[in-house]
Amino acid sequence: MKRVAIQGIKGSFHDIAAHQFFASEEIELVCCDTFESLFAQTRQDNDLLALVAIENTIAGSLLHNYELLQQSGMTIVGEHKLHIEHSLMCLPSDSPDMLTEVNSHPVALAQCRDFLSHRPHLKVVEVEDTAGAAEKIARMQLHGHAAICHADAAELYGLKVLERSIEDNKHNYTRFLVLSNTWAAEMLRNVHHSTKASIVFALPHAEGSLSQVLSIFSFYHLSLTKIQSLPIIGREWEYLFYVDVSYSDFHRYCQSIDAVRPLTRQLRILGEYEGK
Repeated sequence: MKRVAIQGIKGSFHDIAAHQFFASEEIELVCCDTFESLFAQTRQDNDLLALVAIENTIAGSLLHNYELLQQSGMTIVGEHKLHIEHSLMCLPSDSPDMLTEVNSHPVALAQCRDFLSHRPHLKVVEVEDTAGAAEKIARMQLHGHAAICHADAAELYGLKVLERSIEDNKHNYTRFLVLSNTWAAEMLRNVHHSTKASIVFALPHAEGSLSQVLSIFSFYHLSLTKIQSLPIIGREWEYLFYVDVSYSDFHRYCQSIDAVRPLTRQLRILGEYEGK
Protein backbone atom coordinates (compact mmCIF):
# COMPACT_ATOMS: atom_id res chain seq x y z
CA MET A 1 0.00 0.00 0.00
CA LYS A 2 1.24 3.46 -0.89
CA ARG A 3 0.91 6.33 1.58
CA VAL A 4 0.21 9.68 -0.08
CA ALA A 5 0.24 13.13 1.54
CA ILE A 6 -2.34 15.61 0.27
CA GLN A 7 -3.45 19.11 1.19
CA GLY A 8 -7.04 18.96 2.44
CA ILE A 9 -9.28 16.21 3.73
CA LYS A 10 -11.19 13.28 2.25
CA GLY A 11 -13.50 14.48 -0.50
CA SER A 12 -11.17 17.29 -1.53
CA PHE A 13 -9.92 17.63 -5.09
CA HIS A 14 -6.49 16.43 -3.93
CA ASP A 15 -8.16 13.26 -2.60
CA ILE A 16 -9.98 12.68 -5.89
CA ALA A 17 -6.82 13.29 -7.95
CA ALA A 18 -4.81 10.90 -5.77
CA HIS A 19 -7.33 8.09 -6.16
CA GLN A 20 -7.55 8.66 -9.90
CA PHE A 21 -3.77 8.62 -10.35
CA PHE A 22 -3.37 5.49 -8.20
CA ALA A 23 -6.60 3.93 -9.50
CA SER A 24 -5.14 0.43 -9.71
CA GLU A 25 -3.56 0.53 -6.24
CA GLU A 26 -4.67 0.77 -2.65
CA ILE A 27 -3.53 3.99 -1.00
CA GLU A 28 -3.60 5.51 2.46
CA LEU A 29 -4.03 9.29 2.58
CA VAL A 30 -2.10 11.51 4.96
CA CYS A 31 -4.23 14.67 5.11
CA CYS A 32 -2.45 17.97 5.79
CA ASP A 33 -3.91 21.40 6.55
CA THR A 34 -1.40 23.33 4.43
CA PHE A 35 1.16 22.72 1.70
CA GLU A 36 3.88 23.69 4.18
CA SER A 37 2.81 20.94 6.57
CA LEU A 38 2.59 18.51 3.64
CA PHE A 39 6.23 19.02 2.72
CA ALA A 40 7.20 18.92 6.41
CA GLN A 41 5.56 15.48 6.64
CA THR A 42 7.56 14.20 3.66
CA ARG A 43 10.80 15.37 5.28
CA GLN A 44 9.99 13.31 8.36
CA ASP A 45 8.90 10.18 6.48
CA ASN A 46 11.03 8.95 3.56
CA ASP A 47 8.37 6.45 2.47
CA LEU A 48 5.69 9.09 2.06
CA LEU A 49 4.64 10.17 -1.43
CA ALA A 50 2.91 13.49 -2.08
CA LEU A 51 0.39 14.83 -4.55
CA VAL A 52 0.47 18.61 -4.96
CA ALA A 53 -1.50 21.02 -7.15
CA ILE A 54 0.84 23.13 -9.28
CA GLU A 55 -1.37 25.02 -11.76
CA ASN A 56 -4.95 25.64 -12.81
CA THR A 57 -6.21 26.57 -16.26
CA ILE A 58 -8.13 29.54 -14.81
CA ALA A 59 -6.28 30.61 -11.65
CA GLY A 60 -2.81 30.01 -13.14
CA SER A 61 0.31 28.73 -11.37
CA LEU A 62 0.51 28.10 -7.65
CA LEU A 63 3.74 30.04 -7.28
CA HIS A 64 4.38 29.19 -3.65
CA ASN A 65 4.21 25.48 -4.45
CA TYR A 66 7.05 25.92 -6.96
CA GLU A 67 9.16 27.36 -4.13
CA LEU A 68 8.20 24.56 -1.73
CA LEU A 69 9.02 21.94 -4.37
CA GLN A 70 12.41 23.49 -5.10
CA GLN A 71 13.30 23.66 -1.40
CA SER A 72 12.06 20.15 -0.63
CA GLY A 73 14.53 18.29 -2.85
CA MET A 74 11.76 15.86 -3.84
CA THR A 75 11.51 14.34 -7.31
CA ILE A 76 8.51 14.46 -9.65
CA VAL A 77 7.51 10.94 -10.67
CA GLY A 78 4.17 11.66 -12.35
CA GLU A 79 1.44 14.16 -13.08
CA HIS A 80 -2.35 14.11 -13.17
CA LYS A 81 -4.85 16.54 -14.69
CA LEU A 82 -8.23 16.72 -13.00
CA HIS A 83 -11.39 18.27 -14.40
CA ILE A 84 -12.67 20.63 -11.69
CA GLU A 85 -16.44 20.52 -11.23
CA HIS A 86 -18.13 22.33 -8.35
CA SER A 87 -21.45 21.43 -6.73
CA LEU A 88 -23.67 23.17 -4.19
CA MET A 89 -24.70 20.98 -1.22
CA CYS A 90 -26.41 21.30 2.14
CA LEU A 91 -28.01 19.25 4.92
CA PRO A 92 -30.61 16.75 3.66
CA SER A 93 -33.48 18.48 5.46
CA ASP A 94 -32.67 21.94 4.07
CA SER A 95 -34.23 23.38 0.92
CA PRO A 96 -32.74 26.04 -1.41
CA ASP A 97 -34.96 28.80 -0.01
CA MET A 98 -33.67 28.10 3.50
CA LEU A 99 -30.05 28.87 2.62
CA THR A 100 -28.45 32.04 3.97
CA GLU A 101 -24.73 31.30 3.74
CA VAL A 102 -22.31 29.51 1.39
CA ASN A 103 -18.83 28.32 2.43
CA SER A 104 -15.83 27.25 0.33
CA HIS A 105 -12.20 27.86 -0.51
CA PRO A 106 -11.61 31.33 -2.03
CA VAL A 107 -10.47 29.86 -5.38
CA ALA A 108 -13.62 27.73 -5.64
CA LEU A 109 -15.79 30.73 -4.77
CA ALA A 110 -14.04 32.80 -7.45
CA GLN A 111 -14.63 30.05 -10.00
CA CYS A 112 -18.37 30.17 -9.22
CA ARG A 113 -18.69 33.95 -9.21
CA ASP A 114 -21.44 34.12 -11.85
CA PHE A 115 -23.51 31.47 -10.07
CA LEU A 116 -23.21 33.36 -6.78
CA SER A 117 -23.96 36.74 -8.37
CA HIS A 118 -27.47 35.49 -9.14
CA ARG A 119 -27.98 34.62 -5.44
CA PRO A 120 -27.16 37.90 -3.63
CA HIS A 121 -29.05 36.76 -0.51
CA LEU A 122 -26.29 34.23 0.23
CA LYS A 123 -23.50 35.40 2.51
CA VAL A 124 -20.19 34.18 1.03
CA VAL A 125 -17.68 32.92 3.63
CA GLU A 126 -14.16 31.76 2.77
CA VAL A 127 -12.73 28.65 4.43
CA GLU A 128 -9.46 26.74 4.08
CA ASP A 129 -10.76 23.70 2.19
CA THR A 130 -13.67 22.86 -0.11
CA ALA A 131 -14.40 19.46 1.42
CA GLY A 132 -13.72 20.94 4.86
CA ALA A 133 -16.72 23.22 4.36
CA ALA A 134 -18.94 20.19 3.70
CA GLU A 135 -17.52 18.25 6.67
CA LYS A 136 -18.14 21.17 9.05
CA ILE A 137 -21.76 21.64 7.91
CA ALA A 138 -22.42 17.93 8.47
CA ARG A 139 -20.56 17.70 11.78
CA MET A 140 -22.11 20.84 13.31
CA GLN A 141 -25.52 20.41 11.59
CA LEU A 142 -25.40 23.96 10.24
CA HIS A 143 -28.86 24.52 8.86
CA GLY A 144 -29.05 27.27 6.27
CA HIS A 145 -25.41 26.75 5.28
CA ALA A 146 -24.25 25.38 1.93
CA ALA A 147 -20.85 24.21 0.73
CA ILE A 148 -19.28 24.44 -2.71
CA CYS A 149 -17.05 21.45 -3.44
CA HIS A 150 -16.89 18.26 -5.49
CA ALA A 151 -20.11 16.23 -5.56
CA ASP A 152 -18.31 13.21 -4.05
CA ALA A 153 -18.06 15.09 -0.74
CA ALA A 154 -21.87 15.08 -0.40
CA GLU A 155 -22.06 11.30 -0.22
CA LEU A 156 -18.99 11.16 2.00
CA TYR A 157 -20.43 13.56 4.61
CA GLY A 158 -24.13 12.80 4.27
CA LEU A 159 -25.20 15.98 2.48
CA LYS A 160 -27.47 16.40 -0.53
CA VAL A 161 -26.46 18.02 -3.81
CA LEU A 162 -28.69 20.92 -4.83
CA GLU A 163 -26.93 21.84 -8.08
CA ARG A 164 -24.05 20.35 -10.04
CA SER A 165 -21.49 21.92 -12.39
CA ILE A 166 -21.98 25.44 -11.05
CA GLU A 167 -18.49 26.59 -12.09
CA ASP A 168 -18.43 29.53 -14.52
CA ASN A 169 -15.96 27.93 -16.92
CA LYS A 170 -16.54 24.30 -17.86
CA HIS A 171 -12.96 23.94 -19.16
CA ASN A 172 -11.48 24.11 -15.69
CA TYR A 173 -8.57 21.74 -15.00
CA THR A 174 -5.95 21.50 -12.27
CA ARG A 175 -2.59 19.86 -12.83
CA PHE A 176 -1.14 17.89 -9.92
CA LEU A 177 2.40 16.61 -9.46
CA VAL A 178 3.18 13.28 -7.82
CA LEU A 179 6.34 13.55 -5.71
CA SER A 180 8.72 11.10 -4.12
CA ASN A 181 11.94 11.23 -2.19
CA THR A 182 14.77 11.00 -4.70
CA TRP A 183 16.10 7.64 -3.48
CA ALA A 184 12.70 6.00 -4.05
CA ALA A 185 11.97 7.66 -7.40
CA GLU A 186 13.80 5.02 -9.43
CA MET A 187 11.48 2.33 -8.07
CA LEU A 188 8.40 4.30 -9.09
CA ARG A 189 9.25 5.25 -12.68
CA ASN A 190 11.47 4.32 -15.60
CA VAL A 191 13.11 7.47 -16.93
CA HIS A 192 13.78 5.78 -20.27
CA HIS A 193 10.01 5.60 -20.76
CA SER A 194 9.54 9.23 -19.75
CA THR A 195 8.07 11.80 -22.13
CA LYS A 196 8.26 14.93 -20.00
CA ALA A 197 10.71 16.67 -17.70
CA SER A 198 10.54 19.56 -15.26
CA ILE A 199 13.71 21.60 -14.87
CA VAL A 200 14.73 24.63 -12.82
CA PHE A 201 17.74 26.84 -13.46
CA ALA A 202 19.14 30.34 -13.07
CA LEU A 203 20.82 32.33 -15.82
CA PRO A 204 23.67 34.82 -15.95
CA HIS A 205 22.51 38.41 -16.26
CA ALA A 206 23.47 38.67 -19.92
CA GLU A 207 21.64 39.59 -23.08
CA GLY A 208 20.05 36.64 -24.86
CA SER A 209 20.83 34.07 -22.15
CA LEU A 210 17.29 32.67 -22.05
CA SER A 211 16.86 32.61 -25.82
CA GLN A 212 20.08 30.57 -26.12
CA VAL A 213 18.69 27.91 -23.81
CA LEU A 214 15.34 27.80 -25.59
CA SER A 215 17.06 27.56 -28.97
CA ILE A 216 18.94 24.46 -27.81
CA PHE A 217 15.71 22.82 -26.68
CA SER A 218 14.25 23.58 -30.09
CA PHE A 219 17.30 22.17 -31.88
CA TYR A 220 16.88 18.86 -30.05
CA HIS A 221 13.14 18.76 -30.89
CA LEU A 222 11.87 19.35 -27.37
CA SER A 223 8.50 21.04 -26.94
CA LEU A 224 8.32 23.75 -24.31
CA THR A 225 5.02 23.22 -22.45
CA LYS A 226 5.55 25.56 -19.50
CA ILE A 227 7.87 28.35 -18.38
CA GLN A 228 7.55 30.13 -15.05
CA SER A 229 9.98 32.61 -13.54
CA LEU A 230 10.30 33.44 -9.84
CA PRO A 231 12.67 35.98 -8.27
CA ILE A 232 15.65 34.73 -6.30
CA ILE A 233 15.24 36.23 -2.84
CA GLY A 234 18.22 38.39 -1.89
CA ARG A 235 19.56 38.66 -5.44
CA GLU A 236 18.06 41.68 -7.16
CA TRP A 237 16.69 41.14 -10.67
CA GLU A 238 17.78 37.50 -10.79
CA TYR A 239 15.29 34.73 -11.38
CA LEU A 240 14.81 30.99 -11.27
CA PHE A 241 13.19 29.60 -14.41
CA TYR A 242 10.93 26.58 -14.03
CA VAL A 243 10.57 24.86 -17.40
CA ASP A 244 8.54 21.84 -18.53
CA VAL A 245 9.59 20.15 -21.77
CA SER A 246 8.10 17.16 -23.57
CA TYR A 247 9.95 14.79 -25.89
CA SER A 248 9.66 11.51 -27.74
CA ASP A 249 13.37 10.62 -27.64
CA PHE A 250 14.90 10.34 -24.16
CA HIS A 251 18.44 10.23 -25.59
CA ARG A 252 17.99 13.53 -27.43
CA TYR A 253 16.51 15.05 -24.28
CA CYS A 254 19.65 14.03 -22.34
CA GLN A 255 21.82 15.60 -25.04
CA SER A 256 19.88 18.86 -24.71
CA ILE A 257 20.46 18.94 -20.95
CA ASP A 258 24.20 18.43 -21.49
CA ALA A 259 24.16 21.29 -23.99
CA VAL A 260 22.29 23.82 -21.84
CA ARG A 261 23.97 23.05 -18.52
CA PRO A 262 27.11 25.16 -19.25
CA LEU A 263 24.87 28.12 -20.10
CA THR A 264 22.96 28.02 -16.81
CA ARG A 265 23.55 28.28 -13.10
CA GLN A 266 22.36 25.73 -10.52
CA LEU A 267 20.40 23.67 -13.05
CA ARG A 268 18.40 20.91 -11.40
CA ILE A 269 16.14 18.28 -12.94
CA LEU A 270 13.01 18.22 -10.77
CA GLY A 271 11.73 15.07 -12.45
CA GLU A 272 11.46 12.96 -15.59
CA TYR A 273 8.11 11.23 -15.95
CA GLU A 274 5.33 10.19 -18.31
CA GLY A 275 3.38 13.27 -19.37
CA LYS A 276 -0.42 13.25 -19.41
